Amino acid sequence: MPHRTLAPVFAGLRAGLHALFGGLLALVVVRVLLTNGPVLALVLAGLLGAVYLSGLWLARGGRSRAAVVWLAALTVVWAALVWLVPEAAYLVFPLFFLYLHLLPGVAGPLAVIGTTALTIAAFAVHGGLTVGGVVGPVVGAGVALLIGLGYSALERRAAEREALMAELLATRDRLAAAEREQGTLAERARLARELHDTVAQGLSSIQMLLHAAERADAEGPGIAHVRLARQTAADGLAETRRFIRELAPPSLDRGLGSALERLAAGWGAREHIPVDVDVDAAVSLPMDAQTALLRIAQGALANVAQHARAHRVGIRLSGDRGTARLTITDDGEGFDPRGAEDAASRTDSFGLRAMGERVDQLDGRLDVDSIAGSGTTITVTLPGATP
Repeated sequence: MPHRTLAPVFAGLRAGLHALFGGLLALVVVRVLLTNGPVLALVLAGLLGAVYLSGLWLARGGRSRAAVVWLAALTVVWAALVWLVPEAAYLVFPLFFLYLHLLPGVAGPLAVIGTTALTIAAFAVHGGLTVGGVVGPVVGAGVALLIGLGYSALERRAAEREALMAELLATRDRLAAAEREQGTLAERARLARELHDTVAQGLSSIQMLLHAAERADAEGPGIAHVRLARQTAADGLAETRRFIRELAPPSLDRGLGSALERLAAGWGAREHIPVDVDVDAAVSLPMDAQTALLRIAQGALANVAQHARAHRVGIRLSGDRGTARLTITDDGEGFDPRGAEDAASRTDSFGLRAMGERVDQLDGRLDVDSIAGSGTTITVTLPGATP
């Protein structure tokens, strides 16, 4: 919603006050011309208009010593004109608002009372003391006081509102900056996970294969390891290009189950470890959840290859009552999950931590069950699956 100030309202009120003063002054001039009034009245009317116009910028600036001097000069010229032309008494009404706006404290109401008394006296001099000559100025003064006090209260509330709106807008800007920073940090964390699960894992596999090639004979086994390293590098390049394009993984085009089967087949052939895959084809997940589960499976298999020394691996994808469950097991050496977390916090290891962050983003749960010498089971449970 756009922010609108009350400045146009106050500007309109000021314009109305100026128009009222000009109209009443014109009425006085016409009255003097029609009744062949004294030339001095015309001179005083012109002087009153000149003084009024000369101090408009002072009135706009609010209360100041110069504004008070200008208001005093305006009052003196008006008082002299009232004694010559009784219709000039009507000019006291716009003067009321100037007193209330420019004079501090009780000086404004006191000036209103004083000029009201002067107006009544001028009416009494010209036409005698009448009920209308008394009630009219008194009622006008009362109305001016009510409107002037209301205007002052509205002006104070407007100033408070402007200060509050400025604070709210500044807070909104700070919140927007904080959200942008949080989004940047989240994107950095996502990029770190993606790089770990694609480029880093591929380079790690290439390093292991090349080390194996160095230890092997110059004939068959070494060449085989080099070929596997080349293939791993090609797969990593394809994944990196996909990652740069920010598209969904090509391996998910035919669903998560098919992607897990291809992943298991390729990894098993490369590591010479059989992988049993059991996929419930009825499980359906959003693309972001499928991507997360595929990356978790890739990370888990990479950990098995580097640390577990397993002879067999199992991958199972199942669904039940709106949840999907991915379970990855191996019969390797196992480890202490708590000790692994502590070690990861002291090094650049990112495997289990990356899995946990992916699962947390999808409001899921990650369970790691492992005992030294008894293998490892990693279970990921995600909500949002559809039968």
